[in-house]
Amino acid sequence: MKIPLKEFEQNIDEAILQRGYQYFKKGLVNEPEETGHGEYEAIVEGTNQYTVQLSIKNDVITEYVCSCPYDMGPVCKHVVAVIFHLQQNELNLKVRAKKNKGEVKKIKKKKTVAEQVDELLEKLSHDNLKDYIKERCVKDSTFRQLFIANFAYLVIPESQALYAKQIHAILRTSADRNGFIGYSEARFAGNAVYDLVQRAEKLVEMSNYQTAMYMACAVLEEMTEALQYADDSNGDIGGCIDPAVEVLSAIADKPVTEELRKEFFNYCITSFKKEIFKGWDWHFSMLDLATSLIKNSEEAQQIHSLLDNIKPSDTDWDWDFRRAQRIRLELISKMEGDEKAAQFLEQNIANSDFRKKTIETALSRKDYNKVIALAEEGIRLDDEKKPGLANDWRDYLLKVYINQNDTDNIIKYSRYLFLNANREKKPYYFLMKKFVPPENWDNFMKLIITDIINKNRWIDYSFIAQIYIWEESWDKLFDIVKKNASLDRLDSYEKYLMKDYAEEITDLYQSAILNYMVNNMGRNYYQNACRYLRKMIKMGAREKANFVIEQLKVLYPKRKALMEELQKI
Repeated sequence: MKIPLKEFEQNIDEAILQRGYQYFKKGLVNEPEETGHGEYEAIVEGTNQYTVQLSIKNDVITEYVCSCPYDMGPVCKHVVAVIFHLQQNELNLKVRAKKNKGEVKKIKKKKTVAEQVDELLEKLSHDNLKDYIKERCVKDSTFRQLFIANFAYLVIPESQALYAKQIHAILRTSADRNGFIGYSEARFAGNAVYDLVQRAEKLVEMSNYQTAMYMACAVLEEMTEALQYADDSNGDIGGCIDPAVEVLSAIADKPVTEELRKEFFNYCITSFKKEIFKGWDWHFSMLDLATSLIKNSEEAQQIHSLLDNIKPSDTDWDWDFRRAQRIRLELISKMEGDEKAAQFLEQNIANSDFRKKTIETALSRKDYNKVIALAEEGIRLDDEKKPGLANDWRDYLLKVYINQNDTDNIIKYSRYLFLNANREKKPYYFLMKKFVPPENWDNFMKLIITDIINKNRWIDYSFIAQIYIWEESWDKLFDIVKKNASLDRLDSYEKYLMKDYAEEITDLYQSAILNYMVNNMGRNYYQNACRYLRKMIKMGAREKANFVIEQLKVLYPKRKALMEELQKI
């Protein structure tokens, strides 16, 4: 995951955050080295020494890797410790000095690793460098595999197999003795292979399409296979695949030679036939690419034949068949023209993607009768098993009635979607506000609230509260909050109520914090309660906060962690 540097505390598990903070506070993070622009590396001490690498771009941590074995979540305490170190000035934090002698000297900024390497390479002779590489290749099998894989193209004819060998070497280096790639190792492997994808992207820009194609195809095949024997919880292995498909898509749109076009087309057809990527999204991407590459009816027929083998199933959402129909539509449009494609759409209107496409075309042409007929048919077909899709059809009806200025139907469908559609409610609210006569509005909204209360067994108070906020009915909003005064609810709505109900809100906070502590134990909960106590103090309710603090000390004197957190307020 990507972590905003200035908001990292909101994006990391509280327990891991605390452990990392303690490592930082104890001075266990060695001064990070800037290995390149926005690239940092640091050693974190502890039971063992671990290396943390961070990539930062536009104040966002885009990549992070630690050599520790932690695999219970996306971020370990060592990564967090380094983030605290980098942000210590922003957060006004102090690290415990390892020695107390004298003043700490200001450390001169070190050269980046790239700068250090460049300097050494300038001074090393060609023969010395050759001797060093030979020696390393003999003694270190990992170095040997990566070195040969990266530079084999200089002596071996270029092919997909060449780059597959390079990727295979990276994956083998990352795997354990049983051939499995663990969570941390998957990051290393993913980053290394992604470098190859980026090289392919640059080659496309340089019009070296053949090499880029070989690289992308090798990535697709090797990384798809690697998903079977790697812990890809963080998406580092699979994260190389979509960019590789994008490289192939870019090549398919370029003016490649006829020889390369045929080679590319045959690869797409063969990989689909052999089901190399069966079960993955990019299995059908091969036919999408092949469709982009076709130049004659014979090639088109090859794709049609493959699509003919994909039959509809009895499932509600037949993804493979729907995808096959979309590819066939593109194929017909490209080889036979728009008229034939339109006929194919009409003949397969049961495909919801085709229904939407046909409705949108009719809407753009102001053929409202056709839109209404198709949308109403869609509602009849989908209302029971696919209510979300049925509401898409209702949305199209609403668009028609807005264009026709049909007030009754605008109110009817905006009201229905407001109450029943699982989507943004605000546009429907303001449509109703616009078209319901002002003299009827209050009663109209009372009926809306009644419907919400009666609709489900559990009343959706947050929905009702949002209506009161739009209505600026602060007294009604306060009644909702007062009846269900949890800390979360108070936190959500206090900004609307403090002006008129400041005293009452702080009273509710007082009770809510005490109730919260009855059922919750553990430092995380204590820290949360203390956060709300600080909020009360900022509201000017210091005395009430002090009362709660004293009550907690009396009620829970044996909760040591709670006493420690209260002491910090």
